[in-house]
Amino acid sequence: MKTYYFTFGQVHKHTINKTTYNKDCVCAIKAKNMSEARDKMFDTFNDKWAFAYEEKPDMSFFPRGIIRL
Repeated sequence: MKTYYFTFGQVHKHTINKTTYNKDCVCAIKAKNMSEARDKMFDTFNDKWAFAYEEKPDMSFFPRGIIRL
């Protein structure tokens, strides 16, 4: 399993199990491949997220850090 990273747009805000995902954090998902990770993002957040990364993005843009899904 590999970790994949996802970010959210300026207007994307989601609260899942009392955890808020928004433009200030990176969502991390462990999956077999990027396709499986993207499927989980679509299942959880629909199409209200921005970018997918195979490597950890520049965290200086995300003051809330990484939140695992």
